[in-house]
Amino acid sequence: MSKLGDLGARLYRGEVGYDFVGKRFLWYGVSILITITAIVALAVQGLNMGIEFKGGAVFTTPKTTVSVAKATEAAEKASGHDAIVQELGTGGLRIQISGLDTDAATDVKKVLATDLKVTEGDINADLVGPSWGEQIANKAWTGLGVFMVLVVIYLAIAFEWRMAVAALIALIHDLTITVGVYALVGFEVTPGTVIGLLTILGYSLYDTVVVFDGLKEGSKDITKQTRWTYSEVANRSINGTLVRSINTTVVALLPVAALLFIGGGFLGAGMLNDISLSLFVGLAAGAYSSIFIATPLVVDLKEREPAMKALKKRVLAKRAAAAAKGESPDDGYASEDEPQVVAQGRPGRRR
Repeated sequence: MSKLGDLGARLYRGEVGYDFVGKRFLWYGVSILITITAIVALAVQGLNMGIEFKGGAVFTTPKTTVSVAKATEAAEKASGHDAIVQELGTGGLRIQISGLDTDAATDVKKVLATDLKVTEGDINADLVGPSWGEQIANKAWTGLGVFMVLVVIYLAIAFEWRMAVAALIALIHDLTITVGVYALVGFEVTPGTVIGLLTILGYSLYDTVVVFDGLKEGSKDITKQTRWTYSEVANRSINGTLVRSINTTVVALLPVAALLFIGGGFLGAGMLNDISLSLFVGLAAGAYSSIFIATPLVVDLKEREPAMKALKKRVLAKRAAAAAKGESPDDGYASEDEPQVVAQGRPGRRR
């Protein structure tokens, strides 16, 4: 068995583990700091909205020898607006200029034909109205709202309302960080970005539900034993699915990283950046939040219950009694007829 596989098996059995729940306030602080940075970036720099949301014209030229820098200069001089120029695989150029109407676009097209040394008829011009982008944005907000409501309802029915609340907070956390990164790096926000943002919600929720499922199974009849507190069962649930979460995230990130860093960066296919950045940041944030945010939040909510407080008191009292007798803590947690509660629902192993 590989070292990673052996580690995963030991985590699964509870033989080793990291105290995620016990150190949750550290990770809460890290998340709050990252979220504040994202919000400040949004407030100060704002989002670089694409032409689909602002309106304007997109010109696609045939193969030309003019460089991107010279084409950008020519487009901005002809239109009086900022221009975004991208080189296409065919050797042509894609020129985006916001704020142009039909008449202005016609004039700009003539100037571009001259400056880029191509035939005017070979330049394809598409006008985009801001109302179209507004419709896309409204539909995205509607889709996001419906998704959130359905998630809360499903988790409340399949698990419990505390897990639904924790998952909702984790999803908002992931979205905020992803949008904040867009503001920081200045990448253009396009309909592809919106699609990417909606896509990462599913990935984030998947990791969270995997841990919640283990926690639900492991905490069944938890008040009938005195071996573990609820927070300890939750921590074992996280550790039991840790390697699986890491493997799933890495496998999902590899192709997205190829799109972002190789396709968008090295090869210069800038149009890939709009969706690949949102997927890359969102997948990483989703894996982080499912481990460090969602489950610890469930613990904070759950351990407010009188039954969980009473359980914790009994567990600590039994451990103190065992310690006073000089017994191993594990030997004093449970009597022979008590169920062995573990994160994955398997018989516990004494260390």
